[in-house]
Amino acid sequence: MPVARCLLQHPDRRPRGIPWHGLSTLSHGESRKQQSVCVRKQKGSETDQTNKVYGIQSRRCHPHHPTARGSAGAASLVCAETLRQENFGGRIIMVTRDNLLPYDKTRLSKVMNVEDDSILLRRMEFFHKHDIEVWLRKEAMSLDTEKKKVTFDDGSVQSYDQLLISTGCRAKGLECPGKDLENVKMLETPEDARQIHVACMGCHIVIVGTSFVGMEVASYMTDKASSITVIGSSELPYQKTLGPEIGKVTMMMLAEKDVAFYMNDNVSEVRGENGKVKEVVLKSGTVIPADVLIVGIGVIPNSEFLQGTPIAMDSKSSVIVDKCMRTNVLEVFCGGDLATFPLTMAKDQRVNIGHWQMAQAHGRVAALNMLNIPTELNSVPYYWTVLLGKNIRYTGYGEGYTDIVVKGKVEEQKFLAFYIKDDEVIAAASLNYDPAVSAVAERFAAGNTITKKEAESDDLRWLKLKLS
Repeated sequence: MPVARCLLQHPDRRPRGIPWHGLSTLSHGESRKQQSVCVRKQKGSETDQTNKVYGIQSRRCHPHHPTARGSAGAASLVCAETLRQENFGGRIIMVTRDNLLPYDKTRLSKVMNVEDDSILLRRMEFFHKHDIEVWLRKEAMSLDTEKKKVTFDDGSVQSYDQLLISTGCRAKGLECPGKDLENVKMLETPEDARQIHVACMGCHIVIVGTSFVGMEVASYMTDKASSITVIGSSELPYQKTLGPEIGKVTMMMLAEKDVAFYMNDNVSEVRGENGKVKEVVLKSGTVIPADVLIVGIGVIPNSEFLQGTPIAMDSKSSVIVDKCMRTNVLEVFCGGDLATFPLTMAKDQRVNIGHWQMAQAHGRVAALNMLNIPTELNSVPYYWTVLLGKNIRYTGYGEGYTDIVVKGKVEEQKFLAFYIKDDEVIAAASLNYDPAVSAVAERFAAGNTITKKEAESDDLRWLKLKLS
């Protein structure tokens, strides 16, 4: 389990601000394996420094003491930057198990032969300039909320005034015979991406999973692998997220590039030869030759180190927070993939959304509340995925939709889809229909309802588009 942490200290020195950074706010995915802790020292504090792990943005919440944030992912970085932008003059420490500075994890499944330097979000000069300490290769192992102390894997112990937990999730592996054979791969780090790129060149590859990672890897490999087979447990790709209509067109897009699909099936065994993958056996009995098996079947929250603490978690081991990203324990915040939070546009339904843009929002909200600037999380989910060089964009929260209205033609790979529930649009997705989804997101963000009647109308001037 990777770990990231931040330390803040309040000395008597002049505050300073930094300009808002250029991180992408529209890409999906956050750290798959990551942990954050922040440490802060208030003037006159009994201890030298204090620890804190923090994560999500909010408004109009009860104020907390000023605090710091840290992590190797989007939530941590934005939190640390926001603290400096708001003239926090204390000490900030970001701690991560990774051996890299914060980087763009969304690119790993899109450009797999990536070089580390090309995906860094900030270089070390930036952290030095703004007095943000970054500790690499360090992992939080336990948390004592009563004593306000975090223990790390090297035996060190750090106290905190406020804590942001943003430890993210890690990839879920197969549970079947042969799962540990050589060339069974999971994508979590830049090194994983490079190894997969090299291993798949000119080879027969099998990909398990038909959500974002699996489908993007299949897309990337279409001109590199000898053959590509994708195995999905549902009837169509993206069925739970984008729905069957869009799942069907994405499947068709990859099938045109000779990607084979086995849907409504699962892996029952991985057979090997000389310790390496040779065949993948499905529950249906189908046997598929394979040189490399790539697993993208979901994630597991990195919350084991919280076991035994009073921090409330849900049935999936995600940390429960309010709109201010506060846990049920005073001075402890949580954000990013690990947090389950009330989503304003879904009538405050508790959700867990592992997207880059939402993690950034979490980090900013957490930082503001740490600085006693009451703020609630009101961000609208927005993300995209890339298949064969084409962007599928999505905004909103479509779980439980009962109807779908499509503009354009899905089969021609040019469409805008509205997801309907209770006669209202709750989400939208598009392919080659930019900037429609952005316009919908702006409506959502303004709190304006989009009715089913508006979605069905041929008059889409409200989207300010010129559609042919």
